[in-house]
Amino acid sequence: MLEKLKELICNYVDVDSDDITEDSRFAEDLGFNSYDFICMLGDCEDEFEVEIEQAVAAKSKTVGQLIEYIEGIA
Repeated sequence: MLEKLKELICNYVDVDSDDITEDSRFAEDLGFNSYDFICMLGDCEDEFEVEIEQAVAAKSKTVGQLIEYIEGIA
């Protein structure tokens, strides 16, 4: 899941996928703004075939936290 999520992240921010880890923080490390983050969550819903509660997912500060959330609802 991490590799696919890296691909989605790179669609929104200008970072090298090799620099993205589970500890990467969306805003501080990757440069996400709130709009791009919400749009990426929509892509995650399509890719992983889940329905993400945006208010809950917005509390995910790191890539790893988002992965845990998605795995928990999948």
